[in-house]
Amino acid sequence: MTEARIPCPDSMDRDFAAQGPDARGFMPWLLLLVPPLLGIVHDESRPLWLAIPGLVAAGVLYVWSVRLGFTAPRRAEKGPLPALGALTLVLALTLEGAWYTLFLLLAIACGVVVKPLSRVWPVLAALTVTACAVAFAEDGDLAGTLSLGWGTFTAGLVPAIILQLFQVIGQLKRTREELARIAVAEERLRFSRDLHDLLGHTLSVMVVKAEAVRRVLPAGVEAAAQQAADIEKIGRDALTEVRTAVTGYRGRGLAAELDSARTVLGDAGVRLTTRMPVADLAPEADALLGWAVREGVTNLIRHSGARACEIDLGVGREGTVLEIRDDGKGGAALAGSGHGLRGLRERVTATGGLLDVADLPAGGFRLRVTMPTDARGNAVTGLGAAGAG
Repeated sequence: MTEARIPCPDSMDRDFAAQGPDARGFMPWLLLLVPPLLGIVHDESRPLWLAIPGLVAAGVLYVWSVRLGFTAPRRAEKGPLPALGALTLVLALTLEGAWYTLFLLLAIACGVVVKPLSRVWPVLAALTVTACAVAFAEDGDLAGTLSLGWGTFTAGLVPAIILQLFQVIGQLKRTREELARIAVAEERLRFSRDLHDLLGHTLSVMVVKAEAVRRVLPAGVEAAAQQAADIEKIGRDALTEVRTAVTGYRGRGLAAELDSARTVLGDAGVRLTTRMPVADLAPEADALLGWAVREGVTNLIRHSGARACEIDLGVGREGTVLEIRDDGKGGAALAGSGHGLRGLRERVTATGGLLDVADLPAGGFRLRVTMPTDARGNAVTGLGAAGAG
């Protein structure tokens, strides 16, 4: 058996991976205002009546543009972003010193505000040409001008690509959730059709038999008793078929659900490790544990933001224990209130078992199903180590 341990990231890393950056992540770039500030301190930027208010205004317009870029980008394009561009051009042409760094700050703001990515390219190209023209006209340094142009272009392009990437990830996540809902709806529709076909035929036969009982009863008790026996047999067979259909609907079995979990978690980028003994479980227990795996994996994908998952099955004298652990953000109270886990708890309790959900001390979530020995049905035929998923 092989096992891979993945360090548990803290909650901030998980939130960033799940939701992407926000305006606060672009505030450290205000450090680009430090070179112009040092120029003011060392009396290299004159006139001061323009330099000091201009520096403050540049910082305010940058913060305003970036914040609107995540809430109302169209407003940012019509207000603070053009104002920041005009101010940057005026300060770079008027003042001496390291005011060219304002072009980098302006490029970052453009990368955040301008959407979609196809509109960012021409904006950054125009800004890069402007920055290079101003720098070369002032200093005549070709190497410095090219360095400023490259820095300006990449400073705006990188955040634009990152934000576009997280937008696509969000769309894929919503699409996956919608596909899951559609799959559930289709499965319910299939089950309803199967149940209708099954009960429709059986109940029709039972009605015919009941009518036969009514007709033959006056003629002879023996014939009526035979018809009644047929009704009883048909009813018992129908009950067995319905139970079989419902069992197939509720769970496909532990092995099938583990294979499905391995595929789904792999597509979601979650590392799965399993430890499975070779056990001979009763069909009811096998279906119930498979359902527990499905509910646990569904909860992990929808809510946890985890990167690693472990599924263990233990078989001993005290019973059978299935445990699902992840390194996500937890939330046992919220998960325990869901309809899926609530239904699972009811059926585990009906077998005399126990369902426990809890947040792990080191971070993450744990779902544990404990089934008593007498609820397993068949005895364990042997133990062996299963490979890690």
